[in-house]
Amino acid sequence: MMQVETESEATCTAVLTPPLSLEGGLAAELRPANLVQRVLSLFGNVRPGSDLSHLQLPATFNLPKSQLQLYGEAVYCAGEDLLSRCARGKDSLERLASVVAWSISTTRPPIFGFAPYNPVLGETHHVSAGSFNVLLEQVSHRPPVSALHATDEGGNVELVWCQHPVPKFYGTHATFKMNPPNFIKRFNLETTELQSPENLCNFPFPEGTSIEATVKGKRQVKLPKFNETYEVDCPNLLIRLLPAPSVEWSGAVRVVCKSTGLEAELSYCRSRSFLGIGGDPRCVKGRILRSASGDALCEIEGHWDRTVSLKDVKTGKVSVLYDAQRAIADLRTPVVQDQKGLSPSESAVVWGEVSEAILNKDWEKARQAKRQVEDTARRLAKERNERGEVWMPKHFSLSQDKNGEWECCPLVESVPAAPVVVPS
Repeated sequence: MMQVETESEATCTAVLTPPLSLEGGLAAELRPANLVQRVLSLFGNVRPGSDLSHLQLPATFNLPKSQLQLYGEAVYCAGEDLLSRCARGKDSLERLASVVAWSISTTRPPIFGFAPYNPVLGETHHVSAGSFNVLLEQVSHRPPVSALHATDEGGNVELVWCQHPVPKFYGTHATFKMNPPNFIKRFNLETTELQSPENLCNFPFPEGTSIEATVKGKRQVKLPKFNETYEVDCPNLLIRLLPAPSVEWSGAVRVVCKSTGLEAELSYCRSRSFLGIGGDPRCVKGRILRSASGDALCEIEGHWDRTVSLKDVKTGKVSVLYDAQRAIADLRTPVVQDQKGLSPSESAVVWGEVSEAILNKDWEKARQAKRQVEDTARRLAKERNERGEVWMPKHFSLSQDKNGEWECCPLVESVPAAPVVVPS
C-alpha cells in the first residue's frame, strides 16, 4: 500500500519547474548573495568523512524539485533522441558508442549551493516523452535508494536503474595568511569576532573543503531486439567550497556490454589547474576497447558541456560523438496532461507547496511546508513500526546482492503512459 499522504487525494496539484540545462532555466533564477558564506555555515559542526545522506537542508538551499525528478529529467528531457539512436546502430560498436553518448547526456550542469529535496519513502515520478514512458519510485529511505524503469512503446529500449547516492563531507583546516580587507571582501565574512588584523590573519578556515557524492548502484540500458544489456556507471558529483567554489562531475565511468565483449572507459576530470583554482572542470576523455584483450578501438575526448569526439584508432577518422548544444540546451518543462491521473505520491505533488513557496521566495511558507512533508513521512514510519509492518515498494522488488549492493527489478514489463508529459 502506498504510504505517501496528502491533505486531500482528490485535489492533487503538481508544481513542475524547468529542467537543468546548459543555459537559463533554474540556474538563472537561483543566485542569492553571499552564497559561499551561506554554504560554509552549514558545515561548521560537520566532521570530515561524515555521511550527508540525511542532512536536513533549510529550504533556502533547495532546488524546487525532488531528487527523483532530477533522475527522471536526465532521461526524458533531451533535445536529441539519443536512446533511439542506440537501438538503430548497425553494429555492436556503433551501438556501444551511442550508449556512451547517451550516458554523457545524463550529465547535467549542477547549480552550486543548491540541492534537491530528499525523496520520501514511496514517492513516485511518472512522465512520458513522446512514446517513451518513465517511472521512478523511492524504494528505500535509509539508505536512500531510487529505482527507475523506462520503456518505449515500440519495445526498442528499456532502462532499469537502481541508484544509491552517498554524499560525504571532506575538509581540512589551515591558517590563511591574507591581507585582511581582501579576505573580508572575498568571503563576505562578518568581523564581529575578528576585530584585529592579527586575529583575522590567523583565523582557521577550511582549505580544500569539499563534498563528494558517490552514486552507487546499477544503470542498465537494454536493447531487446539485439539481446544486449549495457551496464553504465555514473560519475561522482564534487562540490568544492574552498579554495574556489565550484560544482563538477568527476571520476571514472564504465559502459560494459558482456554479450558483445565491448566496453568503454571514461574519465570526467578537470584540466590542469593550480591548487584547485582554474582549469576546465568539464573535460571527459576515454576509449572504447575489447574487454578480453584490452585492445583500443576508439579514443574519446572533449567536454561534456560542449562536444565530445570519437576517433577510430585504426583509420584515424574523427567524428562528433556527442553535441551538448543539441542534447541538453533549451529543454522543455514537463506539463500535466491528465490532472485526474496524478497520483498523490507524485514528486511534483508531494513537494508542490514547497516548490511554489520557493519560486515565490516565501521562505517561511517553504520552511513550514517542507517540515509538514517530512513530519508526515516520519509519522507514517512510526505507525508502521508500531504495527510491525514492513513497507514494500509498489512498482519494484528490492533486494541486495552478495556484496551488499542494492538491486531493483520492475514488477511490470512496460511502463504505461503518464499523466505528466514533455511537450513535443
